[in-house]
Amino acid sequence: MTLIGLISDTHGLVRPEARVALTGVDRIIHAGDICNEEVLEELERIAPVLAVRGNNDRGTWTEILQETETVDIDGVRIHVVHDLAQMEIDPRAERVDVVISGHSHRPLMKMEGTVLYVNPGSAGPRRFKLPISVAYLEVDEGRAKARLKTLEVD
Repeated sequence: MTLIGLISDTHGLVRPEARVALTGVDRIIHAGDICNEEVLEELERIAPVLAVRGNNDRGTWTEILQETETVDIDGVRIHVVHDLAQMEIDPRAERVDVVISGHSHRPLMKMEGTVLYVNPGSAGPRRFKLPISVAYLEVDEGRAKARLKTLEVD
């Protein structure tokens, strides 16, 4: 089994609670709005990171980031995009099993047909009364399941 930590909308902040929650994962996927390269460097100290560019990611450091990424991990095809409204593919037609997004700051996990959609919510500065959260994607023998985790923050 491969355990992937999902994080999004950090907006320049890696909370200690997020570091603890991601400790022990095999990989990390960041769904954008990173806002500075130090966030990626800090996450890389936990596990290898795949990240996409969000609408607030600007500057020369973002040149290495794509707007979308599609990867196969242990037989599961994963598509990562910051804003679902800007997704330019049909996940079913592209044989995508999981779509990971951010942008809304709202944690979400839902199935649409054969595609699992996961938004880990925001792990950065609190926005409105939305929770601070991350998510996990467990990949095992070509199957994926997700779970959300609300972080207890002050």
